[in-house]
Amino acid sequence: MIKNYFLIAFRNLSKNKAFSFINITGLAIGMAAGLLIIQYVAFELSYDNFHVKKDRVFRVSQDRYDRGKLSTQWAGGAFAAGNAFKNNFPEVEDYVKLVDAGPILAVNNDKRLTLQKTYFAGQSFFNIFSYPLISGDPKTALKDVFSAVITESGAKKLFGTVNAVGKTFKYDVQLLKVTGVIKDFPANTHFRCDLLISYSTLLKFAGPKNDLDNAWLNDGCLTYLLLKPGVNPKVLEAKFVPFVNKVYAKLNWSGAGAKYHLQPLESIHLQSHLMIEAEPNGDGKSVYLLAGIAIFVIIIAWINYINLATARGISRAKEVGVRKTLGSNKSQLLSQFMLEAMLLNGLAILLAIVLIIVFLPIFSAISGQYITLTLLLKPVFWIAVICLFLVGSFFSGFYPAIVLSNFKPVEVMKGKLSASPRGILLRKIMVVFQFAASIFLLIGSLTVYRQVLFMEKQKLGINIDQTLVIKQPLAHVDSFYRSMSAFKNESLRNAAVKSVTVSTSIPGEPVQWNAGGIKLTGTDQSTGKQYRIIGGDYDYLKAYGAKLVAGRLFSKDFSTDPHAVVFNRKAVQQIGFDKPEQAIGKQIDFWGQVYTIVGVVDNYHQQSLHDAYDALIFRCIPDVRGNVSVKVSTANLPQTIATLRSNWKTFFPGDQFDYFFLDQHFNEQYHADRQFGAVFAAFTGIGIFVACLGLFGLVSYTIVQRTKEIGIRKVLGASVSGILQLLYADFARLVLIAFVVSAPLAWYAGNKWLETYAFRIGINWSLFVIPFIAVIIVAFATVSYLSIKAALMNPVKSLKTE
Repeated sequence: MIKNYFLIAFRNLSKNKAFSFINITGLAIGMAAGLLIIQYVAFELSYDNFHVKKDRVFRVSQDRYDRGKLSTQWAGGAFAAGNAFKNNFPEVEDYVKLVDAGPILAVNNDKRLTLQKTYFAGQSFFNIFSYPLISGDPKTALKDVFSAVITESGAKKLFGTVNAVGKTFKYDVQLLKVTGVIKDFPANTHFRCDLLISYSTLLKFAGPKNDLDNAWLNDGCLTYLLLKPGVNPKVLEAKFVPFVNKVYAKLNWSGAGAKYHLQPLESIHLQSHLMIEAEPNGDGKSVYLLAGIAIFVIIIAWINYINLATARGISRAKEVGVRKTLGSNKSQLLSQFMLEAMLLNGLAILLAIVLIIVFLPIFSAISGQYITLTLLLKPVFWIAVICLFLVGSFFSGFYPAIVLSNFKPVEVMKGKLSASPRGILLRKIMVVFQFAASIFLLIGSLTVYRQVLFMEKQKLGINIDQTLVIKQPLAHVDSFYRSMSAFKNESLRNAAVKSVTVSTSIPGEPVQWNAGGIKLTGTDQSTGKQYRIIGGDYDYLKAYGAKLVAGRLFSKDFSTDPHAVVFNRKAVQQIGFDKPEQAIGKQIDFWGQVYTIVGVVDNYHQQSLHDAYDALIFRCIPDVRGNVSVKVSTANLPQTIATLRSNWKTFFPGDQFDYFFLDQHFNEQYHADRQFGAVFAAFTGIGIFVACLGLFGLVSYTIVQRTKEIGIRKVLGASVSGILQLLYADFARLVLIAFVVSAPLAWYAGNKWLETYAFRIGINWSLFVIPFIAVIIVAFATVSYLSIKAALMNPVKSLKTE
């Protein structure tokens, strides 16, 4: 019997080639798109799920308060938090501290290696995390002062072998000993680095007087807690509040306060966007939205099958009538039609896998995820394939099978069968859903595109064009100030170099120097507030073209400028002045030292338009260490870069000349937004294409059913344009209803997504009208070929069809 079912199914597929092609192609494209997005979403959701103790590991994030008002939110908080929580709360089994050490230059005899990401790490690092250690003892690798754990690739580059345990290298003037080699960090973790240096080394550098390990007012320490089994993190988090309040009450420092939260390890990548994140994190909303797109595209493909199968049902009515007359029961017919659906879904799955293999490199490029054909070996991929096949076969086959098996043989054999009004209504509802989903996706895609374009084109308030940034020199020199001054002077002799400036921060990056307790001199300590501090030389603000609104900028003509500061407008307002001019000449207390406000500059975008303006204070530090910003002429740029490289090697002989262009670097902040927009647009296009493919098939069957009607209308004098209008009207109404359904949903979703940006576009009528017109044009173009062909058909031939 089953063999007979298969033979009939194959016969039907081969007999109706156009129907089979549209259905299989539509299903395959929808499934391929869905499977690719599922892999993308699965990867994003897999971050840090490989840690053995992941369910018990939590990061301690910190909210800083000024006089009860939230001022900053940190991924890393006070240095004292880890040991204080461990010592005072029995629920905490262990903890580890991680402190960013910045890029360092590792020197092994004549080999030099710049390690961009290095951290001081506590001894319990390998007890809490499951990053595999190739060699070394995980219990003691980060115990001793001046010990370090290097990555596998770093060991090969620096020592020429992974067998590096026991070897030493220089870090500045200090000798570090390799006590472990760790496998390179995987892509799906929120924390990655090139080198781990023992936390005890940091304490050694800080000295016992500073008591850094027990400091509650020093921020920037990433702390992770390992809770004991069965501990409720929310209950423990609530216990932190009175404990921390007592600590800050004793400190009584400028109205400062803090609240600590426990972030589940696996949630960090998609849910956390705080200051000093270890890595740029993903966007949970975007990931879930893409998952929704995958579901939409797959459902659109299934709807195609249902629509076409039921629309084509009338042409198979006689087959059903004959079968029932000869004794077939309903269950046998159901089995037959469900088997056909399974066969068609199976062929679609095979074609989908072929499409995935062909288009995988393109998808990898668009999404930014390096996905290879090893994807086909992953269990999650085949689980998704099997689920799609089973669910798709059931949902796309069940309704058509019920409809077809319910045909009454008497009516069929008498030729009285016509399309059910309920069936027609259901098909129209499904077409409306398809186009509502398509319009929704198109509005969303256009919103994302315009927001990204707005951010990239928006004026920043400073000039970052033609700015070459040389990364901070790391090698030890006898006098950094003398070497940097010589480099500046020699470089400025080149007419193509307009300015050279050094700073602790550059535009496009978060300001890491956060200072609390800053207040006007003579005011109460409780008035102190937090500010972001940028230290730069005399030329920093002039080089970047910061707009002066009051006072003056730093200048070598004023010997007191190392004790002067410049505020931005936001900082002036925060410290209590209504107008910038009121701040000029006033003095501030900055951690016990007095500085005079000599100028006020306009607000500018230090980072992307995701973020609001920060309250910034600029310090004049003539011997500041940091990245070097060089304004250059675009004329003969290769020669200018060669001259700068030569000067760098002369004055910083131990350092690499590592540079980038700031405008490109700044726009890299929008890389994730652009990728999201590209993926969104690509799969929106696929969804619309699949919907149109189904519409083409549905129109073809609609016209076949109305062939006699068209012939009669032509005989009675109807024009071609009148017949076209008749055929277009039905589908135009469906698209209009789809727009009415989708527009409010798209408006709501678009507003929610745009709320994540401090500076954003407004949602206007064009975001809705353009997608609507586009879908109308595409739908009409899809309908037109068959409609015009039917309208031009000879009525004599049309009337002969029955």
